[in-house]
Amino acid sequence: MDTSSVNAVLFDLDGVLHTGNSPIPGAIETVDLLRVRGISCRFVTNTSTLSRYSLHQKILGMGFYVAQEEIISAPEAALKYLEQLGNPLCRFLLADDVKKDFSHFRQSNTQAEYIVVGDIGSAWTYEIMNEVFNCLKNGAKLIAIHKNRFWQTETGLQMDIGGFISGLEYASGVEAMIIGKPASAFFQIALADLKLPASEVLVIGDDIDSDIGGAQKAGIRGVLVRTGKFREEYFATSSLQPDIVLDSVADLPNLLGLPP
Repeated sequence: MDTSSVNAVLFDLDGVLHTGNSPIPGAIETVDLLRVRGISCRFVTNTSTLSRYSLHQKILGMGFYVAQEEIISAPEAALKYLEQLGNPLCRFLLADDVKKDFSHFRQSNTQAEYIVVGDIGSAWTYEIMNEVFNCLKNGAKLIAIHKNRFWQTETGLQMDIGGFISGLEYASGVEAMIIGKPASAFFQIALADLKLPASEVLVIGDDIDSDIGGAQKAGIRGVLVRTGKFREEYFATSSLQPDIVLDSVADLPNLLGLPP
C-alpha cells in the first residue's frame, strides 16, 4: 500500500490505543511520533459510556497527548444531529455521564419522537424494550449511537448494543439511523474537520465491520490491527478486506516510513 500521500490518521480508541485503562504498548509513542512528523491525528470513537469531556480526561490520564477537539465521538454527532431538528421530544437510553449532555432536550419515556440508544449496560430490561417498541410502533424514529456486535473489555469480549438495536428493528419494523461508525456521514465529519480528501487519510481500527468497512465505504483506506476485539476466525470469514493488517498500532510508523 502506497502511504506517501498520507497526511492524517483517524484512530479508533478502545482496542487500538488502549484496552480499558491500559495503553496498548507503543501506542503513546506512535501518536507522538506522527505529530512530530506533521501527520494530523483525530480520534474517532463509538464509545457511548462517557461524555467527550470524560473521555478526554481518561485518555489524558493514560498518558496520551490529545486535545478534546480532536475527539470525534458518536454521541457528539448524535447531539449535533438532534439540535439541527430544533427541539424534538426524545428518549435517551444512554449512560448517565453521556445523558447529561442531552439534558436540554424535551424528554418522555412514552411519547418520544426520537429514541436515542447507546450503551446502558445491565440497565436493559424487557420493560424498557417494550416501552421503546411501543413508541416505535406509534411513529417514533430510532437513532442508534452505533450498532457494534461486541467489544473488548479487560475481562474479555462483551456483547455490545447491536443486538438490542437489531431486536428493536425486527420487532417494530423500524430501521435505525446509525450515527457512529460505520456510517459514512460520521467519517465525513472527520474529513471536514481535517480539511483533507479521503485519499490523504488512513483509518486504523480493530473492528473490521465498523472501522474498516465504514472507512472504505467513505473512500478512506482502512488499516486493521490484531489487538482489542480482533479475532482471527472472525476476520477469516469476513467479506471485508482491509487495505493492510498490522499486529498493533505500534507498527504504524514503519508502515508510514517514519522510523523513530
